[in-house]
Amino acid sequence: MNFFKAFHSEISSIVEKLSAEGKLPDGMDPSRLTCEPPRDASHGDVATNAAMVLCKQAKMKPRDLAELLAVEIAKIDHVTTVDVAGPGFINIRLAQEFWHAKLCDVLAAGTDWGNSDIGSGHTVNVEYVSANPTGPMHVGHGRGAVVGDALALLLSKAGYKVTKEYYINDAGAQVDVLARSAYLRYREAFGETIEIPEGLYPGDYLVPVGEKLKETYGDKWLNAEESDYLDEIKAFSIKAMMDLIREDLAILGVTHDVFSSEKELVENGGVDKALAYLEERGLIYTGVLEPPKGKKPEDWEPRPQLLFKASEFGDDVDRPLKKSDGSGTYFASDIAYHFDKFQRGSDQLIDVLGADHGGYVKRMKAAVKAMSEGKAELDVKLAQMVNLMDNGEPVKMSKRAGTFITLREVIDKVGKDVVRFIMLTRKNDAQLEFDFAKVTEQSKDNPVFYVQYAHARCHSVFRKADEEFAELDRSETALAKADLSLLNDESELTLMRLMAEWPRLIEAAAESHEPHRITYYLYDLASEFHSLWNKGTGDVSLRFLHADNLELTKARLALLKAVSLVIASGLLVLGVEPREELR
Repeated sequence: MNFFKAFHSEISSIVEKLSAEGKLPDGMDPSRLTCEPPRDASHGDVATNAAMVLCKQAKMKPRDLAELLAVEIAKIDHVTTVDVAGPGFINIRLAQEFWHAKLCDVLAAGTDWGNSDIGSGHTVNVEYVSANPTGPMHVGHGRGAVVGDALALLLSKAGYKVTKEYYINDAGAQVDVLARSAYLRYREAFGETIEIPEGLYPGDYLVPVGEKLKETYGDKWLNAEESDYLDEIKAFSIKAMMDLIREDLAILGVTHDVFSSEKELVENGGVDKALAYLEERGLIYTGVLEPPKGKKPEDWEPRPQLLFKASEFGDDVDRPLKKSDGSGTYFASDIAYHFDKFQRGSDQLIDVLGADHGGYVKRMKAAVKAMSEGKAELDVKLAQMVNLMDNGEPVKMSKRAGTFITLREVIDKVGKDVVRFIMLTRKNDAQLEFDFAKVTEQSKDNPVFYVQYAHARCHSVFRKADEEFAELDRSETALAKADLSLLNDESELTLMRLMAEWPRLIEAAAESHEPHRITYYLYDLASEFHSLWNKGTGDVSLRFLHADNLELTKARLALLKAVSLVIASGLLVLGVEPREELR
């Protein structure tokens, strides 16, 4: 499907041919050459740097090599012109019938257009959300959820075997705080007036948990010591919070294949197993770390610690694995968790984390490199903050959550499709402004509306065609047989070129783990479509339906069908439902 790859293959064959003819040296390696769209569309349809990257091997000046290659490239089917530019770049222009053929390919593939096999043989674990089970999800969690889910869908479209995972942080001090907070709500359920001390969770979301505790246990814990009730109420509260989180994720359209528990990992000896593996390889030792750079903390003291040789794998310093009380550090648990993911068969690990985890990236990459012996790669995507606004004014805090706006409140206000699309209109590591007024307005400045409007406009024409041309077969198979040579306006050709680039965009976005590229592409495609629509307003010949010209109507409907399919394909990767009507 990726025709740029086909050109890469063609030019590689040309290099081999010229070598066989003695015009180039033997053993030329064309693997580094690229074929891609020119930065300036006026330069052509395909640009290659072949002469620039092969000139040293060929022992020729780039320009001279480019001229030699250009003669052969001009012989490739559908190539109309080949120009050598600057020091040796080669720009290629393709015939209109090439784009007509690609339009037929889109119609044949449907929403599978862009599917790729570049990920074949690779297993990817995408871990995302992983919010502490201490309350409802906030809008920041929502961004990580959308980035992770769209990335998983994108990788699946590119042929990777994907596991979507949620890591439940149920072994830290924060779940003790949750249990104490829920216990107060339990007492409140019996009519007691409570006061939430600083450091506990004040949100109203724990009121139903307290009532459920009363319903389940009666007054069993009312006068109990904390040591008696803490573990049982903790387990009860964690389950209640995970049920709440799953509900929040479901209304966002997010589901996970696996939920892993930190508590179970520790209790089942996962940390000991991982550390024993590293110790066997000589990657753990007892030593004393240097004091932190800058101002030394007052409580810092040099002491022997169990350390991981992180610096041997790209980290700045070695990292402690045990606390002063002998218990494992968070880092030790994270090593064990990633060791477990690798042992389950994933050779690519992706973690989508909050921006506050930036200092953790190097050490985790070092750990994965060490414990997998270089057989697995870890990519950490940091999801930056979301600033919630309404007409330019910051949105106030939520009463239900106590300190933040919940994800569910945002979805209830604008819908899950808007949330998902807007969360991907910036790269994950850039801050995002989410303005309720702007994301619901019907204008070009609202990208989700603009893209959905293009899809809905296509379907409005289909409905009108059904009324005016009742006997017309609008199936993809029938439309592909239309006389597509009638599509020769530059706006129509631009749309076809852009749709032909979709498979390349999918592969590039999947390889770089950047699902936001999909929203950019869809906005560009929608813009070109709306431009053609607007041209038809002033130029009757460019309208889609012609009562006196059935063949032209069929050709235009073929173009419209392809546009709607590619937009739908992209929206499905984002987890957004393509809309046939906007109300």
